[in-house]
Amino acid sequence: MKNKNVKEKKKEKKIGLTTKIFIALLLGAVFGIVLCYLIPDSKIKHDIIVEGVLYVVGQGFIRLMKMLVVPLVFCSLVCGSMAIGDTKKLGTVGVRTLIFYLATTALAVTVALSVGNLINPGIGLDMSAIQTSASTVETMEATSLTDTILNIIPDNPINSLASGTMLQVIVFALIIGVILAKMGERAETVANFFSQFNDIMMEMTMMIMSLAPIGVFCLISRTFANIGFSAFIPLAKYMLAVLLALAIQCLGVYQILLKIFTGLNPIRFIKKFFPVMAFAFSTATSNATIPLSIDTLSKKVGVSKKISSFTIPLGATINMDGTSIMQGVAVVFAAQAFGIHLSMADYITVIGTATLASVGTAGVPSVGLVTLTMVFNSVGLPVEAIGLIMGIDRILDMTRTAVNITGDAVCTTIVAHQNKALDKKVFYETE
Repeated sequence: MKNKNVKEKKKEKKIGLTTKIFIALLLGAVFGIVLCYLIPDSKIKHDIIVEGVLYVVGQGFIRLMKMLVVPLVFCSLVCGSMAIGDTKKLGTVGVRTLIFYLATTALAVTVALSVGNLINPGIGLDMSAIQTSASTVETMEATSLTDTILNIIPDNPINSLASGTMLQVIVFALIIGVILAKMGERAETVANFFSQFNDIMMEMTMMIMSLAPIGVFCLISRTFANIGFSAFIPLAKYMLAVLLALAIQCLGVYQILLKIFTGLNPIRFIKKFFPVMAFAFSTATSNATIPLSIDTLSKKVGVSKKISSFTIPLGATINMDGTSIMQGVAVVFAAQAFGIHLSMADYITVIGTATLASVGTAGVPSVGLVTLTMVFNSVGLPVEAIGLIMGIDRILDMTRTAVNITGDAVCTTIVAHQNKALDKKVFYETE
């Protein structure tokens, strides 16, 4: 009888949430393709199914996830910095994390520019066949380094929380966490409040996450129903260049860094973290994966939550390597498509601008297209070129989000190892 119960428990474990999400991802893609190619166009198909049910449920799920972001990140960072306690140690963790994030972003743009110039996605493009949609592209002016630094400091933290200005929220949360750790018993009531509120947010996250398979199914179905495969063909070389650069960054650069700094098996790491990557792919939002990343790194990789509750929310805000890769390839693509020559100095400018742009990029779908205008402006490329790639950006957005959160996880694992907060026994346990 006991063996039977154990077997039943094992069966239950196999069909976990991440498995359901992955199944929903595949079923959604199939359903979307069926809608696109096998169901004739009609009001029922377009207005009721695709832009009705699928749109409302999918966007409803995204909104629920967005609802969690500010309170979850705020409480998580207060508790994370409070748990680290020692201000000197917190500073060390923070500096190491920041250096790693900025270095990998600069590497990511370099990889993207190299791959872009190798594949030459913009050469041979028939400009007359392309419709630009400049009117739909939001522009973002380049900000100076001094303004970028000053914008990190909130002049009104309540307003920053209300508007979701994540870098300012992070700074405010870190200061509160450090002070709470310093005051100890004198601020025990406030510390308990944040700790309990963090637990409430985690519980709310799990409740909303239980709806993830339905949300993922609807999001993917609508994407494929609208785009199909035909829309990919004219921009296949651009897509190939972005996907190749993303693969090099995710499976090459990150895994080499992981092996060098921690000695962990990269293939085993990818296998353990893959369900989170699949979830990030389907939602196309780094912020939505924060609780899942922290949980997976704790239970499957052995990273202490003291570290991950600090580095993962920070990474979801400032570490956008996948987005930077898209921007690097897009620069090469646009320059070639419009016949504009870029010098080595221009490429260095792109690396710097894309790295700085990633720091202020929110972890929400398609925000990379907005910051791309800043990168284009820095080297004098026409912003209208963004209209060329808007149609297929959703699929690439999903892929680069998976890369973004993998970078966050690798950085967190390395920082945890350096601070003796990585339990390798957990990592090497067989599932």
